[in-house]
Amino acid sequence: MTHSTHSAPSADLIADDIEQYLERHANKSMLRFLTCGSVDDGKSTLIGRLLYESKLVFEDQLTALEADSRKVGTQGEGLDFALLVDGLAAEREQGITIDVAYRYFSTERRKFVVADTPGHEQYTRNMVTGASTADLAVILVDARKGVLTQTRRHSYLVSLLGIRHVVLAVNKLDLVGYSQEAFERITDDYSRFAEEIGLGDVVAIPMSAYVGDNLTEPSPNTPWYQGPTLMGHLETVEIDDDLIATPFRMPVQWVNRPDLDFRGFSGQIVSGVVRPGDRVRVLPGGGESSVARIVTRDGDLTEATAGRSVTVTLADEIDVSRGDVLAVADAVPGVADQFEARLVWMGEDEMLPERPYLCQIGTMRAQARITRPKHKINVNSLEKTATNTLALNEIGVCNISFDRPVPYDTYRANRDTGGFVLIDRLTNATVGAGMIEHQLRRSDNLHWQAVDVDERAREQLMGHRPQILWLTGLSGSGKSTIANELERRLHALGAHTYLLDGDNVRHGLNRDLGFTDADRVENIRRVTEVARLMADAGLIVIASFISPFRAERDAARELVGPERFCEIHVDTPISVAEERDPKGLYRKARRGELPHFTGIDSPYEPPRSPEVRIDTTSVAPEEAADRIVGFLRSRGVIA
Repeated sequence: MTHSTHSAPSADLIADDIEQYLERHANKSMLRFLTCGSVDDGKSTLIGRLLYESKLVFEDQLTALEADSRKVGTQGEGLDFALLVDGLAAEREQGITIDVAYRYFSTERRKFVVADTPGHEQYTRNMVTGASTADLAVILVDARKGVLTQTRRHSYLVSLLGIRHVVLAVNKLDLVGYSQEAFERITDDYSRFAEEIGLGDVVAIPMSAYVGDNLTEPSPNTPWYQGPTLMGHLETVEIDDDLIATPFRMPVQWVNRPDLDFRGFSGQIVSGVVRPGDRVRVLPGGGESSVARIVTRDGDLTEATAGRSVTVTLADEIDVSRGDVLAVADAVPGVADQFEARLVWMGEDEMLPERPYLCQIGTMRAQARITRPKHKINVNSLEKTATNTLALNEIGVCNISFDRPVPYDTYRANRDTGGFVLIDRLTNATVGAGMIEHQLRRSDNLHWQAVDVDERAREQLMGHRPQILWLTGLSGSGKSTIANELERRLHALGAHTYLLDGDNVRHGLNRDLGFTDADRVENIRRVTEVARLMADAGLIVIASFISPFRAERDAARELVGPERFCEIHVDTPISVAEERDPKGLYRKARRGELPHFTGIDSPYEPPRSPEVRIDTTSVAPEEAADRIVGFLRSRGVIA
């Protein structure tokens, strides 16, 4: 492919010395920015125009653009530059952007990665994705419409996500006669709102993306404007200094041991500067040493700054693992396991408080639970309202608890060590993006109390090993009958047992819970904690609960340890369970009197690999109990 006739200014250099050109290109700084604003404010047109003006539209692309502009364009006989970006067929049909489109281009001074983000409220998660790595935001405002609700919403998200540099692009100024008054009215209105939400560095530029006014050259149509062009500002705005000025942080991606004589720690420096001889601390462990070498493929460095991927060796043999953070010793991040955080929910299913999610924070993978949100935020009005959960695209403030201490900075101090994502344990889908506000005081004030009588001592006293037998299945499957028979058999064998039954527990410990998905999650969380305490006491605990969700059953297994957990699937087809219906619950559910009833209008997720499966259509309760006792003997729980 070849460039179109508007060839790049560096074409002569490319022809004369390709290696020199490539070296210059490789050493340019990079700016990541996003465009956002209300629907049809001209975001895609702006990016398409920048690509065109940067001489990065090839001849075949230009030919296709001309054809597409005649076919589906919105600019009459002119080129519709938005079509260079709106790649999805649905976008072309609707004339809107519904996905995040990334484009790459460069000028003589800098390389760029630009994200074109959606304008509609239902695509908030798409915008968050595009903004997560951006250094600057271009917020477009239609000069005819002024600052709208969506403009405020996107500005709030930009502030929330820690983007420090903002361009207010007052677009389509040609449609208001290049009015200085209209431009100043919009900038004054926006400045008041920006101050309210904490946006400091805002540069306002009057422009027309379609005509090209003030994009790369000052426009004669706005002689009253003396500020930079958009491209001029993007080429010169200082972004590296923001990261370099903050304390050194490097999450460890890999412990590099190619041979017995070399042990280094590889990762990307996310902030600050590091030099050989600097004292560093490893967190969360707390070990301290000094930097011996900064190693790269091209040789050792005397200094490495934010954005550079390096391997660091230390002067001392201290414990460092993947997920740890190397930090300058005199300005270390905090270490805690409980935080207040702002959370953007990105999952199709609503957030369930106390459900265990996987959490990626830096290079560390942990397990996290969210307590009930403190409030959610209406990003259109900034109003805070009470809520018990978060739905798709909603934003809230929540407490979050990790299963281990993690090194962190607040998100405003460092986006890389203060941000995290939540991942569904079963689907591996990203369901939330979080920003740490501060640690909770209880994280420092709670400590595990050591005791002298341990699990081994209790096991010797009881004469058998502790175990949690978790019976799961539909209502009417026969769980309670089997559990009762099982406890009777174990008691006769001299085992110390306790039976936790779903209905019985809801008369006391869980009497405050209903049957929504969130309440079911909390019901099983509490039961798991009680069962763990009983197992720690040396008992064989029989837990008989519908427990419809795999995530909670898997979390119970992880909490108590797989060697002490046995999942028993009491497997009964729903048609059989409904025919039995000993409590009349299915009939009530069919009449609509029992909402959220498992198997009718709430799902049941059967175990994939239970230790024991009981088909109650062919196995009697007595035989089922015998099979479970046999399993316990094979595992060495009882003699």
